[in-house]
Amino acid sequence: MDNKQPVILVVEDDDDIRELVAFSLEEDHVEQAGDGLRGQEMAETMKPDLIILDLMLPGRDGLSVCRELNKHAAESMPCPILMLTARGEEMDRIIGFEYGADDYVVKPFNIRELMLRVRAILRRRSMDTGKRVITRHGVSLDQQGRRVSIDGRTLELTALEYRIFEDFFLNAGRIRTREELLSSVWGYQFEGYERTVDVHIKRLREKLEGVSDKWSLKTVWGVGYKFEVL
Repeated sequence: MDNKQPVILVVEDDDDIRELVAFSLEEDHVEQAGDGLRGQEMAETMKPDLIILDLMLPGRDGLSVCRELNKHAAESMPCPILMLTARGEEMDRIIGFEYGADDYVVKPFNIRELMLRVRAILRRRSMDTGKRVITRHGVSLDQQGRRVSIDGRTLELTALEYRIFEDFFLNAGRIRTREELLSSVWGYQFEGYERTVDVHIKRLREKLEGVSDKWSLKTVWGVGYKFEVL
């Protein structure tokens, strides 16, 4: 993305919302789709820098589109997806993350908050270019491909789980507060999102259990979390 205009695909069936989002992104190159099937086709053809994807879509729902795009994503750098949803329940958000979404915004949303999240995702993506593979104590971290393997075994991590693991890996031995993780992983801080951090770390811990006894992810009560070599 170096010095070139980011390409953003907005997939939303509500014309007013789609046009508002596109207008707010006027400094970027924006393409639009009004249904899931068309959105998926455009995403596979265009290879955008970011997809803003509604959850409830005609033709094919946003979760299915998200899952298919991540299944067939280029190994070097999967396209980040920002999910729009009218449903704010925690389980809906977790399912979206499990299907590969990088972030979410609940309708009705504040357009400034949406733009903040868009910029955070694009900033992370630009920083991923040129990153390397780091290996320590049997753990291999592919920063560009966003993949983790431990003792030769690849972990099946979502985009968010990878970024959380990367933060812990690069800060091994240090206590990381929830606020630090929000800033590092999500790129912003909002009151009430600490619970989101806990949910993702719980799922990451479940995936790490039984893979290797060389590392531990501990809860430091009242403070945050600590990832360390044993």
